[in-house]
Amino acid sequence: MTLKETFAQRFAELHDMYKSMPFKDSPYSGRYVPNGFWRKWATSAQNLIKAAFGEGSPHYKNFSHLYAKTNEREDEIGGLHAVFASAKEDFEGGFVFDVELRVSGEVFGDFVGLARQSLTEGHKHVAAVLASAALEDALKRFAIANGLDVDGRDMQNVVNALKGAGLVSGAQKSLLDTMPKLRNAAMHAEWEKLGESEVGSILGYVEQFLLTKFSG
Repeated sequence: MTLKETFAQRFAELHDMYKSMPFKDSPYSGRYVPNGFWRKWATSAQNLIKAAFGEGSPHYKNFSHLYAKTNEREDEIGGLHAVFASAKEDFEGGFVFDVELRVSGEVFGDFVGLARQSLTEGHKHVAAVLASAALEDALKRFAIANGLDVDGRDMQNVVNALKGAGLVSGAQKSLLDTMPKLRNAAMHAEWEKLGESEVGSILGYVEQFLLTKFSG
């Protein structure tokens, strides 16, 4: 099951959980639900919206703003559910940046940060391997997310597939042609082919690729 499928399943589960919310009648304030029930649902919904859309999204901001003011009354909880339903519809309708790319970009960003630190500290070989691995995996994930069959292919074939599909262009396309050779040198410990400038070029490329292709 892909990450996107897992998120879709969780949206469906929380939709069903809300529908089974045990609302009760009150002679004073209308229908309500015991505090623990709605907070359990709302906490899970908030966490899912954050994971799927990010903290800066209107869905997450609106949900969090309402959550801070919500009590057990049905109309208050209904407001939260309206935001959740909007997020669910937008997610299922594809009106959100590919969640797998965004989450992958965050992970790759950590790798690149570690590679950059290693290069600064004089560990050129470590930086080369980390940056090359991050770039190769990022290229494959981007290709797969765009419907290309690159499973089991080496980096050069992935690059060719991306270029053939028009998914990279301009300066990014020209620089990409040099990356497989640098990757191979790093992965096969051919250190005489990799100076600091070459390692820096791998790092610079993968950083730019993540910025343009993996940020929502």
